[in-house]
Amino acid sequence: MIYDAIIVGGGFAGLQAAIQLGRYSVHQVLVIDAGGGRSSICRNYHNILGWPDGVPGEELRARGRLQAERAGVAFQKDRIVKAEKPDELFILHGTGGQQYAGRTLLLATGVMDRFPELPGLRPALGMTIYVCPDCDGFEIQNRQTVLIGSGDVGANMAFVLRERTGDLTYINHEHTPVSAENRNRLRDEDIQYIEEPVARIEEENGRIKAVALENGEVLPAERGFIAFGQNPVHSELAAQLGVTLHKNKHVEANKRSLMTNIEHVWVAGDVAVHAEQATVAMGEGAIAGIWMHKILKKMNPVSLPPAKKHYAAK
Repeated sequence: MIYDAIIVGGGFAGLQAAIQLGRYSVHQVLVIDAGGGRSSICRNYHNILGWPDGVPGEELRARGRLQAERAGVAFQKDRIVKAEKPDELFILHGTGGQQYAGRTLLLATGVMDRFPELPGLRPALGMTIYVCPDCDGFEIQNRQTVLIGSGDVGANMAFVLRERTGDLTYINHEHTPVSAENRNRLRDEDIQYIEEPVARIEEENGRIKAVALENGEVLPAERGFIAFGQNPVHSELAAQLGVTLHKNKHVEANKRSLMTNIEHVWVAGDVAVHAEQATVAMGEGAIAGIWMHKILKKMNPVSLPPAKKHYAAK
């Protein structure tokens, strides 16, 4: 089967694009998703319109998929390992040898946060331990906060978080060097600095209680942040197609339409060059879906529905 649009990635950007495209009611749309991803590990998003008490990433994804399916969008669980365009169609290759063909392509393959698999960390992610200060700096306002990170990446996050709380500890879990300038600034801003691996996070129902270090020290905490840097950017498929990548490996695109330099390839979400936020990813998904529809109408002119016959009154 040849699809009008194939979306690689079933996170917030991919799902919003699928909903947008599906609701035009004229396109054959396929979402290919390997499962997992950044939005699936966040237990609670706090800054999304209409969810003042937060909403789990998995719940949002499940609701989004159902909404897209109701609009006629098809889904396939697979991991795409190769993308090519030998002629007019995009050919995508899955891990099991399955191939998918489409006229247009949206890459919403995302980014994954790098962090160690510490006991107690995952259950608290998005609940009381966060990764994005723009999204969740509000949650640590004037609270006892422990930041677990690496080197200057963690130090720079600490300076941002210091604007929110006066009770902040930065644990350099990986012992990565911190510049002399940043060490001095940590001291000047009264940010406690510790170089010691973390052994575990003590939490209860997602609420962080303390951070236990390998040397036996236990640091009480009300909130936590992580900042390790070097987050994997899933732009491999874009590179295979010749799409222009930014120096940080994120995908560059037209700021208005989100089409890349390769005709009929769009990008949306965290893999694109933008602020990595759930709400931004949703917006980009909608924009990409709208522009894909515009191009598809030119490729496949839409047939008008039968007109209703009107009779003049006698």
